[in-house]
Amino acid sequence: MPKPPAKPAKRRLSPAEKTRIETLFARFAAETPHPRTELDFKNPYTLVVAVALSAQATDKSVNKATEKLFAVADTPAEMLALGEEGLIPYIASIGLYRTKAKNVIAAARILMEQYGGQVPLNREALQSLPGVGRKTASVVLNELDVEPAIAVDTHVFRVAHRLKLASGKTPDQVEQELMAVTPKIFQTRAHHWLILHGRYVCVARKPKCRECPVADLCPSRDLFG
Repeated sequence: MPKPPAKPAKRRLSPAEKTRIETLFARFAAETPHPRTELDFKNPYTLVVAVALSAQATDKSVNKATEKLFAVADTPAEMLALGEEGLIPYIASIGLYRTKAKNVIAAARILMEQYGGQVPLNREALQSLPGVGRKTASVVLNELDVEPAIAVDTHVFRVAHRLKLASGKTPDQVEQELMAVTPKIFQTRAHHWLILHGRYVCVARKPKCRECPVADLCPSRDLFG
């Protein structure tokens, strides 16, 4: 059974800080009311595969590969029939493709043998699949509206710290902190807002503060001019 991340010390928010965070997410909501993943998928299974393939790869590169892959294999049975050697040519342009191919096929086998070819939509079962960690499970469960979750990648980690929404030193700690401070009405969309904000506005080297819809709410804005 996968262990839940250790919970950081509970953060007490002042009324002013609560208002700042609520306003911050309200602005994200006004700008992008219905954010979705930029990964292309056809069903829960292809979402799991796409998210697993996206580790240390861009969504664009994954979409380019899965466009052809999912045309021939969009179920565990079809993926298993393809096999590792049949899968590799489709994903060879993606980083760590050999390891990912091994995990995708192993996961397909488990889904066929233990779950009748269906994706189990609960965290414990998902995280037991090869190549599916907590972050992948969080993305899948959140995207399919099964469970509010904030998957923490490099973009979310960076934005959470710059906006002072979290101070954790690990992705798991940041996830726990974000879930604790994000108002419930925004929790199902917060992951997407934070990742998109980090991908296109609050970029790593030179954030686009002049284009930022929450610049006046950002405690780090003075660091970047």
